[in-house]
Amino acid sequence: MCKEINQRYQNYYTPKEEGNQAVLAQNVINIEAMIPAEDSVRLLNMLTERMDYGKLYGAYERLGRTETNPKNLFKVLVYGYMNWYYSSRKIERACKRDINFMYILEGERAPDHNTIARFRSKYLAEGVGEDLFGQLVDLLVAEGELSLKNIFIDGTKLESFANRYRFVWGKRVEKERAKLQEKMKQELPKIAKDMSVRFGYDTEIGSRHLRKFLKRLEAKQEKSETVFVYGKGKRKTPLQRAIEKVTEYVKRQKGYERDIRILNDRSSYAKTDHDATFMRMKEDHMRNGQLKPGYNVVIGVDSEYVVEARISQDRNDSKTLIGFMERIS
Repeated sequence: MCKEINQRYQNYYTPKEEGNQAVLAQNVINIEAMIPAEDSVRLLNMLTERMDYGKLYGAYERLGRTETNPKNLFKVLVYGYMNWYYSSRKIERACKRDINFMYILEGERAPDHNTIARFRSKYLAEGVGEDLFGQLVDLLVAEGELSLKNIFIDGTKLESFANRYRFVWGKRVEKERAKLQEKMKQELPKIAKDMSVRFGYDTEIGSRHLRKFLKRLEAKQEKSETVFVYGKGKRKTPLQRAIEKVTEYVKRQKGYERDIRILNDRSSYAKTDHDATFMRMKEDHMRNGQLKPGYNVVIGVDSEYVVEARISQDRNDSKTLIGFMERIS
């Protein structure tokens, strides 16, 4: 069967014989000669060579080193984004197969996807990425690529990969916390009086007050050598019941404090992605207006270049726009 197919199409191709292809090392081939003069990779390389990478190299001094030059990694990442490569594995594959990425790497070995992912998540954090992309915008201004007259702003809401059915609502946390406070203010002073243990707080009972109170109760237990009992038919002493109740209050109060700290000024957050806020998306496959965990993204464009981008946890577009305008002003 294969022989018949080869005979049928033999007029349309030249059969490859063993040993006909030459094998050249990458550093022997002049990759630059193979790239057109007007290719975007040349413009990117020219602009990024004029940037200051002091903060980036400073991050490597704190966090470690890599086989690939950090400057070239930044170029690879930007050029990958320009060509719709967002996955670290796709960027790794492009570095091994695409001559434009090889041109950026300047003969260095292609970085693996772990190196690219670490570079993106660790080394571009703490303002390093913002500084580099800010310099890139300034260079575009110097080259006359931006009009500086108009900026077109648009936003959208992006759904998080968090579980949409595991969430925390700020109003419910405040309601339950207030109920717990009222209950503790009624019960704990009485327990302290019965156990002859000091208990004090300011205007609100916090977890630190509860922990101090619990330590005093446990110290009283050790001093009295009270033995705790468990199981059906066992009669617990007042001290054991007091310690167990305060222990439960410590756990609940710490949980509410953690929720309030994560919420900050938001109304909700996802348990599997604390940064995501529940908001209504533009599209819903259920067609029922279901709230989903997500982020509010705003992008500003000038002369077809993205000059500013902001990711917000705020559901309100007006508040997001105000913060965006303050950053670009």
